[in-house]
Amino acid sequence: MASFPLLALVVAVYSALALAVPSWLGDVLLTLPLLSGSTLLFRGGDLLLVVGLLLLCVEVYRATSSSTAAILNHVLSLVVFIVALIELLVMPAMANMTFFLIVLMTLSDVIAGFTVTISTARRDIQRPS
Repeated sequence: MASFPLLALVVAVYSALALAVPSWLGDVLLTLPLLSGSTLLFRGGDLLLVVGLLLLCVEVYRATSSSTAAILNHVLSLVVFIVALIELLVMPAMANMTFFLIVLMTLSDVIAGFTVTISTARRDIQRPS
């Protein structure tokens, strides 16, 4: 489970909802009253973006490990990015800004994961024994 990329869940849920119940992504699911008197409306796609950002933070934290599971996680994250990018380019239901931002999150996961792991590994190698 440690090697499973968490953003795959966001991509899978968005894909399933966009194909099965596309109206859910645009429906207001939550309202948050603000001190200014305005209300902040959260649609289904917005909530998936929030969940995706939280999971991206977890993924960056998990990238600090240089174990075999972390390396496998980075490879699987790359696969998730490629699948999401293909969905964005090929499937009309995914051609919107919300899914584009999810694809950018998967790309950030790949870049951050490899960068953090390489930096951590380099520091471990350079440390005097």
